[in-house]
Formats: sequence, C-alpha cells, structure tokens
Amino acid sequence: MNDERMSCGSGKNEMCDTQTDLETLQTKLGLLQKEIDDLQKEGYHQDELQDHITKLHEYNEIKDVGQMVLGRIADIEGVRTKDMYGRYGLSLDD
Repeated sequence: MNDERMSCGSGKNEMCDTQTDLETLQTKLGLLQKEIDDLQKEGYHQDELQDHITKLHEYNEIKDVGQMVLGRIADIEGVRTKDMYGRYGLSLDD
C-alpha cells in the first residue's frame, strides 16, 4: 500500500482517487463518531435523536407547504411573496 501512495504523488490514477476518498471518509466517520459520543455523554440517546430528526423533516415539509400557499396567494393578488409575510405577521426568517 505504501508503494501505491508513493505513486499517487507522481500522477493521478483511479487507485489514488479511491485511497484519497477512503481516507476522507474515514476522517468524516471519526468526526461523526466523536459527535455521537459527545451527544451521548450529554444524555442524548440515539432513538431520541432519530425522533428529533423525523420531527424536523415533518416541520420542514409543513413549512414548505406554507410557503407555497403564501406564494400562490401572492400570485393571485399580484404582490410579492415577501409582502405576504408582513401581512400575516411572519418574519422572513420563519
């Protein structure tokens, strides 16, 4: 394997790309595992985190539908969607 790494310096090839990808993924895996360990130390459990992720996805889907409705109303009334936020007391960050 060391011979492969040495040849990577002299030119790009598929083996070099694969080795680089593997190293990058291993680094990311290590960082993610550390994050998981830190969260577990703080008292979070994997099932709770998955439930939270599921709820965030549901929230985002509902928010997207709300934005589509506001956009459609704005089109019908001939105003900007941005104007609809003010009318309904919404922040642009909502």
